[in-house]
Amino acid sequence: MDWLSYIPQINWLAVLLAFIASMAIGFVWYLPAVLGNRWMAAIGKTEEDLKNTEGGAGIWLPMMVAAALTAVLLAVLIGKLGLDNAVAGGWFALVLAVVFRTGGHVIHNGFAGRPVAVTLIDSGHDVVAMTAAGVIIGAMS
Repeated sequence: MDWLSYIPQINWLAVLLAFIASMAIGFVWYLPAVLGNRWMAAIGKTEEDLKNTEGGAGIWLPMMVAAALTAVLLAVLIGKLGLDNAVAGGWFALVLAVVFRTGGHVIHNGFAGRPVAVTLIDSGHDVVAMTAAGVIIGAMS
């Protein structure tokens, strides 16, 4: 677990900015005027349905923790691999997002019988958000 030894060397400002960028991209991505209406139609929900969803912090907190952990792990891996510029960090994050995040959506949504639109919208978000995070972390390495 040698890669864990890099944690003390993390640029925490880069992680914070990557996290904020990821959250901002998600906010814009799922706006009704952007892809939110298509996403809601694909999952069979309305904006009113989503507003009436119980959970509050139970919905947002795990998502924010996952986004933060993604930024931290990207920082560890980008730093450990010596990817010290925006292009290298972004490219690495893009590959990880396509392989792991998109792959996960394809597998899980396929078995759940969800529409392809859900997979495309969610995967697109993950690829853009992780790539942006990698660009930021790489640029600040």
